[in-house]
Amino acid sequence: MLLQSRTDAISVVMPVYNAMPHLDGAVSSILNQSHGDFEFVILDDGSTDGSTERLRHWAGKDSRIRLHVGKRNIGPAASSNYVVREAKGPLIARMDADDISHRERLERQLRVLTDRPDAGLVGTLCHVIDDQGRTVRGPDPWRLRHSGWFAPFPHGSIMFRRELFDGIGGYRDQCVYWEDLDLFLRMASLSKVLTMSEPLYEHRQSGSSTRIKCDPDRVERAVDLEYRCLARLDEGRDYEDLLAESTESRRLDPRIFQARGSVVLWSGHRPRLLGRLLRRGKLQPNLRTLFALGWTTLGSVSPGALRLALKGIAGGRNLAAQSEAKAPTVEWRLPRKTSFRLRGLAPEKIRDTPATAP
Repeated sequence: MLLQSRTDAISVVMPVYNAMPHLDGAVSSILNQSHGDFEFVILDDGSTDGSTERLRHWAGKDSRIRLHVGKRNIGPAASSNYVVREAKGPLIARMDADDISHRERLERQLRVLTDRPDAGLVGTLCHVIDDQGRTVRGPDPWRLRHSGWFAPFPHGSIMFRRELFDGIGGYRDQCVYWEDLDLFLRMASLSKVLTMSEPLYEHRQSGSSTRIKCDPDRVERAVDLEYRCLARLDEGRDYEDLLAESTESRRLDPRIFQARGSVVLWSGHRPRLLGRLLRRGKLQPNLRTLFALGWTTLGSVSPGALRLALKGIAGGRNLAAQSEAKAPTVEWRLPRKTSFRLRGLAPEKIRDTPATAP
């Protein structure tokens, strides 16, 4: 799909919900970009921790900030749609409220999308930091050579074309807690999705992550749906019909306890999920169950040893990915060509929704 749009106007968008004490670092990393010609659209999604007052302080200091204050929390997918809807630029740069962008991030991503009209989205590799801002994991260039359904870049690092976002219908509430991956997959079905091999982003793993602070039962059911949908893609089918299914009584894919536990692990804490895995997991005599049991057990007993083991595995993979690490950008390689019926939120509904704070 050939995508045409002006590349001289950028909107940075950031939903915020209870992002203290990391909010100042996120905002300042955008305001201090080497490319300074942008608007910064922020939605405070019903924060209760002082984020609202801090955002008003920043908005009073910099006219590029367009702050919207919500009266109630509408959640990650709806708030993400809101800030894009309010944006004026043809290029949208996402930012997450507890992360850090490298000073040249916007400039470099703008250059990529200018040079590559066939690309609809570009993300970057990242460093993983903890609550204190310490780097706990370096970038993983092995993800650039690995064919898989999981994107090699974090959500907050992306810049994309607004026309592509509107064309696929934006984020979907049915995919809450993995609405970013669902968006990427649908974009990749119509356009090239690129990853910059140089890490231009610091992605924070902390206790403020939505996968930690939100209701664990709901998060686990959502991630289980994610894995079932990806299994559909493995079969060469889309997953639209699964989005309406109830998962209340299902035993859950054991991998979801690793996915939830990873956020806790890299934030420097002890993931205590073995009990939940035993109670709620779909345990079978296979390698998937065995690995999940080993991961959650070691995470409960010795999180430091688990972090060390995972770093060792990643280090070995990275050594085999030197050529990919030297390329400026690499296309995200999916295991097979994806095709979606794209029956999500219609673009005209996004545009016609009243432009007022929720």
